[in-house]
Amino acid sequence: MSQRHRVDWPSLKWVFARAHRALAFGFGSGLIRPGSGTWGSVLGLGLWWPLNSVLSASVLALFVLLAALAGIWICQRTVDELGVPDHVGIVWDEIVAVWIVLWALPPVLWIALVGFVLFRVFDVAKPWPIRTLDASVAGGLGVMLDDLVAALYAVVLGWAIWWFWGYFGALG
Repeated sequence: MSQRHRVDWPSLKWVFARAHRALAFGFGSGLIRPGSGTWGSVLGLGLWWPLNSVLSASVLALFVLLAALAGIWICQRTVDELGVPDHVGIVWDEIVAVWIVLWALPPVLWIALVGFVLFRVFDVAKPWPIRTLDASVAGGLGVMLDDLVAALYAVVLGWAIWWFWGYFGALG
């Protein structure tokens, strides 16, 4: 199969033929239907705890930053090979966005789960400017950018919930 061959729904064999494709498709989680973005996010959630347990906070921050930057290339290369602007099975953007949410929120299970759900809501609903970014920024940057903004929204609202819970919990 040529590199510029249009693939509507890639096979597992095609995905694992190249490392960047395996990453872009979340080691196959992006092939699960329906809800490939949610499955990729679940993978990101599952990978977080081993990463968080072996890397220091500063190394983890650098790792997540590099994963986001590498994601631009990973996603660009994969969409070029697929011949589509943003394939629904590409979930590296969701994986990295979940890592950002989990890195930025307090390391408490309930708020991590709240952050995860908030990210999924923002990623699916695409409030302004996420929808605009999704429609107007092409290529690997576009694939990554809308999810990174959805992660930022989830972090801000997650911290508001954390503060609200702590403030009113302290009054009781």
